[in-house]
Amino acid sequence: MKTNFKPYYAVIFTSTQKENIEGYSDMAEKMEALAKQQSGFLGMDSARNQLGITVSYWESLEAIKNWKQQTDHLQAQLKGRQDWYSWYNVRICKVEREYEFNSK
Repeated sequence: MKTNFKPYYAVIFTSTQKENIEGYSDMAEKMEALAKQQSGFLGMDSARNQLGITVSYWESLEAIKNWKQQTDHLQAQLKGRQDWYSWYNVRICKVEREYEFNSK
């Protein structure tokens, strides 16, 4: 367990994509780079197979709200709903505790 652990928030974005996702990868890279520049951003994990899961980590609910309302991110959200996603779900969770295993 980490010492001096401070709770933070996780935004869990789970999605399925349509068949034609032209331009998606470029936009995903742009959004990741932009998120890293946002105040309160702590990190991100992502995996995609048939189901995509991206978890971004934030210092506060206010930081999440500001990211959701960021102009370029709003445009990406619209493009995602119109062109790339057949379904998605967003969950916002407070992380109270964490631990990890590393065999290295």
